[in-house]
Amino acid sequence: MTLTEFLDQVHLLRDHAAQHIDAVSTLEDWTTLRNRIVGRKSGRLSELLAILPTLPADDRRTAGAALNAVKLAIEEQLEQRRALLAKAAATAKSLDLTMPGRDPWCGAVHPVTLVIDEIVAIFREIGFTIALGPEAESDWYNFGALNFPPNHPAMDLHDTLYLEGGSLLRTHTSPVQVRTMQQYRPPIRVLAPGRVYRRDFFDATHAPAFEQIEGLAIDEGISFSDLKATLSYFARRFYGGATRTRFGPSFFPFTEPSAQMDVEVDLGDGRGKRWIEIMGTGLVHPAVIEAAGLDSERWSGWAFGMGPGRIAMSRYGLPDIRLLYDSDVRFLAQFAVC
Repeated sequence: MTLTEFLDQVHLLRDHAAQHIDAVSTLEDWTTLRNRIVGRKSGRLSELLAILPTLPADDRRTAGAALNAVKLAIEEQLEQRRALLAKAAATAKSLDLTMPGRDPWCGAVHPVTLVIDEIVAIFREIGFTIALGPEAESDWYNFGALNFPPNHPAMDLHDTLYLEGGSLLRTHTSPVQVRTMQQYRPPIRVLAPGRVYRRDFFDATHAPAFEQIEGLAIDEGISFSDLKATLSYFARRFYGGATRTRFGPSFFPFTEPSAQMDVEVDLGDGRGKRWIEIMGTGLVHPAVIEAAGLDSERWSGWAFGMGPGRIAMSRYGLPDIRLLYDSDVRFLAQFAVC
């Protein structure tokens, strides 16, 4: 065999090996192909190696270099193909085609946030805007400006969490009302949503950290009739057009007179319609208006406060507020809109 004929055989081996390596689809077929190409006993490469010594002495160096280059290239191609087939085989073994498919995950708004957004949207339609304030407050904004005398028994109900340096975690969003009256001149119509903190035990109806929404209306000549009309309108929009409301006497240091507002709703527990309290409300106490720097002889107003978590319980018929804060995706997914 001449050098030219030998090199032709080497190049033919290279081309045929590349085609067959790309076409092999299983590890078993890969093993058979490898033995046929580079096997020590019957591989085509071994056959060419056996022919090499029969070539003229001057041609052996060139022929050997060409054959060795093709050998290295074929072995690299074989290893790359083996790695791909091994990875595919491992994936196939771990895939159980009998398992049911999983629904795609999607992000969604938390049910308490859904309630907040709906409440805000209703009050926006009648002229209310959003006002925000700090969660770490001073004692004066949280209590003093809201007509809490020092050591007043009502302060015990809030079970306040105090911070170093004399500040505290706000127990309600009422300080935002005072800050708003200080910053803007009436007429004022604001909602103050935000997180508040109390040293409460985590039980079916209480949480140590929860969302709250308060509303404030300040203007000339505002009366309790304005309060009742506005909040009854809100209840009908939120719970349905036929929803009945009632107001009963209550006490808050920052409102006078004070009331609690109840709505008649069906919670879906088989007990039919019944009255539940959804918020506290009342006319803003003149002392609070004066503390904010306004003339209480000219300006009057009303305020309310509600917990969106409890509103969500009444909206969705939930027996325990902890369901909303346990972060159980299986439960929260019921309210998801994807």
